[in-house]
Amino acid sequence: MAHWLVKSEPETWSWDDHVKAEVAEWDGVRNAQACNNMKAMQVGDRTLFYHSGGERRVMGVLEVTRTYYPDPSDTSGRFGMVDFRALSPMPRPVTLADIKAEPRLAHIALVRQSRLSVMPLDDDGWQIICAMGGLQK
Repeated sequence: MAHWLVKSEPETWSWDDHVKAEVAEWDGVRNAQACNNMKAMQVGDRTLFYHSGGERRVMGVLEVTRTYYPDPSDTSGRFGMVDFRALSPMPRPVTLADIKAEPRLAHIALVRQSRLSVMPLDDDGWQIICAMGGLQK
């Protein structure tokens, strides 16, 4: 199982929105690298849901339920989306400041490529962030 991190402005699509929907598509991604990351996702992969913008914090855990397929909102036909199920909230949301303060996370894409909206997360990064948030995953 691979691990990922996806980012959304909470005013556009929040953790609470996803929890209410239970399973929902992750659409509207128009960055080639982010789309390539979504193409690599497999059913069962786990993903951290991160609120970007003013909040900048990891809010919960999602699970991939449907692999990459065409995004009907993309008229060019170049981009796609995946579906996620909301699994569990972070008992303590993990802020970007907390992540940047942890030297063992200096290598992750959230720190190095802050504008990327869909990114891989290695097993060590996953374990560290989950522990920081009070989850043992």
